[in-house]
This record gives sequence, C-alpha cells and structure tokens, in this order.
Amino acid sequence: MNISEMQAEILRLKKENDVCILAHSYQTHDILEVADFVGDSFALSVKAQSVDNSTVLMCGVRFMAETVKLLSPQKRVLLSHGGAGCPMAEQMSPEYIEKVKSENPDCAVVAYINTTTALKTVCDFCVTSSSALKIVNALPDKNILFIPDCNLGDYVKRQIPDKNFVLLEGGCPVHGQITADDVKSAKALHPNAPLLVHPECKPEVVELADYVGSTSGIMEFAKNSSESEFIIGTENSISEHLAYECPDKRFYPLSKKLICEDMKLTTLADVLYAVRGDKGSWEEITLDEQTQQKARKCIDKMLELG
Repeated sequence: MNISEMQAEILRLKKENDVCILAHSYQTHDILEVADFVGDSFALSVKAQSVDNSTVLMCGVRFMAETVKLLSPQKRVLLSHGGAGCPMAEQMSPEYIEKVKSENPDCAVVAYINTTTALKTVCDFCVTSSSALKIVNALPDKNILFIPDCNLGDYVKRQIPDKNFVLLEGGCPVHGQITADDVKSAKALHPNAPLLVHPECKPEVVELADYVGSTSGIMEFAKNSSESEFIIGTENSISEHLAYECPDKRFYPLSKKLICEDMKLTTLADVLYAVRGDKGSWEEITLDEQTQQKARKCIDKMLELG
C-alpha cells in the first residue's frame, strides 16, 4: 500500500467499525488527514464525549488516552502505540506528591493535564496550558503546589504575584532543553520573524518570545497574524502543519532538537492496524472504577471553574 491507499482504507474501516480517530497536533500530517478531530490533548478528550462512536482511537501518548477514558468511561478507548508515554507525565509518583503535600499542608495541588491518571488521584485541581492562568487565578487558595512542570508553573507564577507557588523540578524534556542561545541563533537567521513559544519552555526562552501559548494558541496566532514569517518554539511538526495551512507564510523551527520521540512512535500503519483490529502496537486503555472516580475529581473542578 502507498500512503493514499492506506489512508483510504483507514477512512473506510473507521466508519465500518464505528471508530472516532483523535490526533494530537504533534502527530505526522498523514495521520492528521485521517483524523476526525485534531488539536490539544484535553480539547480532544472533550470532543470524544460528543461523538456517538463506541470506540475512540487516540493518536498521541498514554496520558491523553487515559484522559479520554476518564471523560468517556463507557467507550472503548485505544492508544495508537502502547509504547508512547510522556516523560513529564510519568516523572512524579503519587507517593512522592503525597509526601510533598504533607510538607506543604496549606497548598492546593494543581496538576497539569500532562500527568498520569494515578497522579491525578492525589491532586486538587487540573489545568491545561491554555487554562492554567485562568484556573489558578480563580482558585480561592493562596498557596499553590504546581506539578509537574516548573516552567509552566513559573510562567503562571510571574503573572499571578499575589499567590505563593511551590514548584518542583520537573517538566517537558523536549521544550526544556531549549536555551536563550537557541533563540539568538534562530533570530540571527530570521531577524524579522516573531518568536512563538510554548510555556513549557524555560523562563529565559519565554522572556524572549513575542507570543506564549498552547500549541493550538500558537497555531491560531500564526494563522491570524499579518506577519509573513515566524519562528516556532514548540514540537517541530507544528511548523510543518502550519506550512500546509498557510502556504503563503514561512515557518522556521526554533531548534532541530524540538522533536517528541514518543509522539513520533505512531505511524499511519499503526492507525490502520488499530481501526482494523489487527495485531499491532496499539493498546486498549482500562482504568479501574475507583481510580477513575478519584482522578476525575480534579478535572471536574477545572471544568467548574471554566
């Protein structure tokens, strides 16, 4: 099969087998083209609630598929590649956070959506990169333990100075490896291009940016801007996707290092095997009821706060 033949077969089979395909924006473009919905992880989970399909295939990483299952427990949820994890989501255990909580009993624990379901069971509130400022600002609590990403936590902290933050050493190893020197090098090559970065980047990088926002926020800013060229400070697939959507503009990756290996595990063939039900790298996500109930609480509180 070539790419177009494989895509055609996926489109046929997903209808035949009642499968909704969700694709995170960091997936390759051939996968985005067969997806029913494309976007950031939590937005995709919400979309999954609204469809009638009995099966949902998440083309992304494990915590994203777990979030789909939390919001749609009655649906069969598949992860496109069982080996696709997230180093940031997995770097802190519930036991460790329980210990930190005991040392900071007056703190509300705010979990970034990029956390495992197990970790969410010991947290008070959940946030996304696009909602973090709004949610934390709306909390009645003055003292915040923000996990796991200290860079996103620092970004929120700087804009809400009337609250006290406890930040731990954690974060996205892909975004976190970018430095101010990387920005200087990119700016030297493209001096007129605005820099758009994800708040998972280090403070020294965020301070040099012309726009800071979620993946979807970065894409919308670039598409709606009157500027004709941009430096993109998030996973390099976004530069590619933007080039397809805005061929009259130019998009330059901030660094060749901005590649998420876990996101790149999923191939178009993996999607085909999953919708066909063949043996492959896909995996069905299962969560016991007690874990679901505990983990869902911090997400529900986020939804209540808008």
